[in-house]
Amino acid sequence: MSTTSAVPGPGPATPAGPIERRLDRRHVTAWALWDWGSASFNAVMVTFVFATYLASDAFDVPGNEARGTQWLTAANAVGGIVIALTAPVIGQRSDRGGRRRLWLGLNTGMVIALTALCFLVRPHESYLLLGVILLAAGNVFFEFAEVNYNAMLLQVATPRTIGRVSGLGWGAGYVGGILLLLVLYVGFIAGDAHWFGITEDDALNIRLVALFAAAWFLVFALPVLLGVPEHRPTAPGARASLPESYRRLGRTIRGLWREDRNTFWFLVSSAVFRDGVGAVFTYGAILGVAVYGVPQADILLFGIAANVVAAAGSFLGGWIDDRTGPKRVILASLLGLVVTGAVIFFLDGTTAFWVFGLMLCFFVGPVQSASRSFLGRLAPEQRAGELYGLYATTGRAVSFLAPALISVTMALTHDERFMVPAILVVLLLGMAFLLRVRDPAA
Repeated sequence: MSTTSAVPGPGPATPAGPIERRLDRRHVTAWALWDWGSASFNAVMVTFVFATYLASDAFDVPGNEARGTQWLTAANAVGGIVIALTAPVIGQRSDRGGRRRLWLGLNTGMVIALTALCFLVRPHESYLLLGVILLAAGNVFFEFAEVNYNAMLLQVATPRTIGRVSGLGWGAGYVGGILLLLVLYVGFIAGDAHWFGITEDDALNIRLVALFAAAWFLVFALPVLLGVPEHRPTAPGARASLPESYRRLGRTIRGLWREDRNTFWFLVSSAVFRDGVGAVFTYGAILGVAVYGVPQADILLFGIAANVVAAAGSFLGGWIDDRTGPKRVILASLLGLVVTGAVIFFLDGTTAFWVFGLMLCFFVGPVQSASRSFLGRLAPEQRAGELYGLYATTGRAVSFLAPALISVTMALTHDERFMVPAILVVLLLGMAFLLRVRDPAA
């Protein structure tokens, strides 16, 4: 059964979700390879290698042993404000002009450039500011790229396969992360001798990882930019000023509140629980090293294992999504995250982190995949960029929640362990909002 969108726009209400078409596996593969390549930024830079490098004692000063973590969370909060104010207008303008692929390419290029520049960040406290600016700016442009990338899901999927295609993308990202982390671990992290005679002097092996990650993303971003056609513009030839774009955005938001509360509340709920889910990966590696005693070199092995189980969760979640609907997948996975997180808070040691940390990663994949397909079922294909822009904006509008709670608990306790209950509070709040949302596949 098809639904219609109440999002204000030209002409009559349009069917929500992807249109009926023959599934083109070449387009699906090209689209999913961008997710594969993006693991170089998400897994390597943000989670398992470069963020933990910035959080290491190389950047600490006397009396502040968590300086890197605090600066990084603050920089990400500033970046979140930029995304919240601009992402939906970027999506709206690419919808109207038929330029999703163009803007995906430009923003992906910025992420690649900023990733490569992280090579310049040497292990000295004076370089911390440069490091957090590069990583936070990379996050901003990555979110801009994802607005158009997510909107393209409706161009490559069908109504009966959107859950599996979304899950394939997330799973491809995790599998790509597995291979990349394995290569980096063997070549640049493990042991005393590294490929090409690279030494650990001045953290050269870690800094070279940034260049390798940039090249990886470049190679695997090309297929979607060259192989998936542009969508049809919603307003061919029409050019709107920036103020007019924001006025249109205001009309869209009012239209959602008045006529499509289900989409409105989904955007709110997903914003909250995605902030919590993102914090699991963003701060998970830091917790492993600082609280549970996982050696810095071994955290990459954990990252490889984490991507294996997260990929399995994404593939399985996508399959279940197309059969039961995304809401059940999200709620069950959030419940799994909360229960597992509550258990690990009271445990110590590397074994506990490995066992329950991997359980957390299994539940992360289905939440991310089903959340993307949930909105895909609510969005008309020709206006998907604007709604996925709002998806990014609402996410960033509340993205201060987990970092702020973590910062407060660390300021009060000076103990990184209390990151865990801070994240669980955000997940529970997102679950509460989601309970009032109707499943579009029901």
